[in-house]
Order: sequence, then C-alpha cells, then structure tokens
Amino acid sequence: MVLVSLDRHLELPVNRRTRARILRPAGAGLAVLVLAACTATNPVTTNEPYSLSDGVRVTLGPVTAVNLLVVSAGEGEPGVLSGALTNDGADDLRVTLTTAGETTGSTVDVAGGGTVYIGTGSDVGETVQVASVDAAPGQLLTLTLTSPAAGSTQVQVPVLDGTLPQYASLVPTPTPSR
Repeated sequence: MVLVSLDRHLELPVNRRTRARILRPAGAGLAVLVLAACTATNPVTTNEPYSLSDGVRVTLGPVTAVNLLVVSAGEGEPGVLSGALTNDGADDLRVTLTTAGETTGSTVDVAGGGTVYIGTGSDVGETVQVASVDAAPGQLLTLTLTSPAAGSTQVQVPVLDGTLPQYASLVPTPTPSR
C-alpha cells in the first residue's frame, strides 16, 4: 500500500487498483493528444483536387479538364472522348485534343469563365470523335491537350466500352463499308 499526499494535511492510502483507475484516463488523454498531433503535419486529402469518376483530371494553364475518358467498342474501332473543359481564365482559349495514333486533333473553343462538355451523348456540348482507338477497353490511351496560349500536356485516359450503362449510349457504331 502506498500513501498519496493530496495536500499537506491529507494523505490517502492508494492500492494498485485505485492507482490504475487514476492513471488510465490520464494515459488515454495523453494518447488522444499525441495521435491528434499527427494530423497537424498531414495534408487534408479532401482539399486536393482529384477525379471523382471513371475519367482523369489534368490542368493546362487556366483550363482544367475533368473526367476525361474514351468510349469505344474495342481496339481499332471508332471512339468518342468524354469529359469537360473549364476555363478559369478571363480570355477565351482554343484547346486541341489529340489521341495517340491521330495526326490531327479536334479543337474545342472554351470561353473565359466557361465550361464545355465533351461527348455527353446529348445535344449539350461538343462531340470529339476518335477515328480508331489504339487501346482496348480497360487500357489507357495517351491524350494530348494543346493550346497556343497555355502550351501542351499529355495524360493517360482510360478506354471504356458500353458495359457500364452510363456509357452504353456513347459507344459509336462503326460506319458500314460497301
């Protein structure tokens, strides 16, 4: 048995169980403080831009391209690019989108402060055709974004087919040959 002095006039006997009951909450409080300090040095992940869907994200100057992907029935088949371009700048920009295997790309004009949707399967936005996709569904395809005012960047975009219902209406049908 140990005597614990709370002040000069009062001494209480403390056995092992009582000491453990006193020290456990203090230890838990110390652990909370130590572990909480770990978040002070780590960035908050949700503050970092990331791709929310199946496509990828890339920035070219003031233009941010989001959810970029190619939809095609298969390798060597025609495809369509899907995603969106947002211009955070004040000036209008022309962006050229070129996939691997293409010699010329498709140009999309993005107004300052505006957004252009690409390949949405509706009347809203632009259609960016890919004559022949150089990758099978499930693989990645190189896409180059170029703008005279912002330079050029490359990104690997996923190739998807119509297996997922949200992309089934986007799969282009091949043009019959005579």
